[in-house]
Amino acid sequence: MELNKRQLDILEMVKEDGPITGEQIAERLSLVRATIRPDLAILTMAGYLDARPRVGYFYAGKQPTQSISDNMNTMKVGDFQSIPVVVSESLSVYDAICHMFLEDVGTLFVVNKSTVLTGVLSRKDLLRATMGNQETEKVPVHIIMTRMPNITYCTKQDPLLKAAKLMIEKQIDSLPVIQETKTGIEVVGRITKTNITAAFLSLADDHEL
Repeated sequence: MELNKRQLDILEMVKEDGPITGEQIAERLSLVRATIRPDLAILTMAGYLDARPRVGYFYAGKQPTQSISDNMNTMKVGDFQSIPVVVSESLSVYDAICHMFLEDVGTLFVVNKSTVLTGVLSRKDLLRATMGNQETEKVPVHIIMTRMPNITYCTKQDPLLKAAKLMIEKQIDSLPVIQETKTGIEVVGRITKTNITAAFLSLADDHEL
């Protein structure tokens, strides 16, 4: 539930000066008690305020949902990224499959000799490569990988929400976190659905939702 401006003003007033009566709140807002009665009822029923007869309203400690939304918008990819799993262009498809299994990841990032990002390998790419009669030990991953400019990526400074939207739009499990250098694009991290889920769950824990 998102609070309106008057409800937020009331909440701040009670936090600073509680206990405070409904009459005192109305007087400070230059309103009559009846006008703010619905606002006080909403704040009390939602758990933001406690009310005691002949005493007034107390702040109950719950944070408004609006603050959660604000926090989500300030979350950056760099604060939640994990270590990327990087392989060489010359690695065989067979070894890439083993590498993915041992690292327990769904995506491998492929780099050239200058450590510049040149491709991405997904489970689908590797599965597709094994469905034919090719000898996977002899096929290098650069033959089957997804190449630039068809790679979706993000930077440390990007909002986490942007990364989440990109993954949903592209239907992928992770993104390389990159930085641009004189030689090209380098991989400095990865952001996954697990990273994003953990980040958003941390908001729930912080705000006791």
